[in-house]
Amino acid sequence: MLAGADSIDDMNLLRHGGMGRLFDRTYAPSTLGSFLREFRFGHVRQLDAVASRTLVNLASAAPLLQIRDGERVMVDVDDTIIEVHGYQKQGASFGYSGVRGLNALVATASTTTSAPVILAQRLRQGKTGSPKGAARIIADTLATLRRMDLGSSVRPLLRADSAFYGHATIGTAIKADADVSVTVRMDPAVKRRSRRSPRTGGRRSSTRTRSVTRSRAGGSRRPRSPRCPSQRSVHGRSPNGLKDDWWSNGSQT
Repeated sequence: MLAGADSIDDMNLLRHGGMGRLFDRTYAPSTLGSFLREFRFGHVRQLDAVASRTLVNLASAAPLLQIRDGERVMVDVDDTIIEVHGYQKQGASFGYSGVRGLNALVATASTTTSAPVILAQRLRQGKTGSPKGAARIIADTLATLRRMDLGSSVRPLLRADSAFYGHATIGTAIKADADVSVTVRMDPAVKRRSRRSPRTGGRRSSTRTRSVTRSRAGGSRRPRSPRCPSQRSVHGRSPNGLKDDWWSNGSQT
């Protein structure tokens, strides 16, 4: 279903061709549906643990993530709407895209030489807000990544859009010793900081990305050290290169 099946009837594909060599005792869609409807969130968490251990074991036998010296592992979190049809689909509803469907939250890891690997996923109601449960997914993803034994010097970088800009999401990543790059929503506090900078005397800067020393995500006023400062210029190239204590018009690093 997460890969794009329209209904549970599509699971019948698992009973055809050479699938019997890969899967043992594949059930008919009706039987599978009755089985899955008995699941509660505790059962889902058990399946998460099994999937994580399977992925870790697979990574020990196959080079899923190839990392060069000094390279980062990019961890991306985002959600999407999987369109479904019919009025009796459990959980199907209209979400932010205006399409009737289910909401899938997916976390992947990738490098410059490795294709994205799905580390965690959750299929949710279509009307579910993007950040709901994201902190749990991020914690599971980074924990799985650590167990894949990529090396003690490898530091993951979590990337997300403004839908995931909040203390729960960012704080979870920082506690897991990961760097964070997240798009900042233009709330009043960010607008005030971007309009008036101590180094431009109140002038509006033309830059869009700058390094940041403090995070106010979700109302948190606790200071955060800059983890991955980005290059910027103020009315042209700054002679001093990177600066601290800057807020961007579009993104925070």
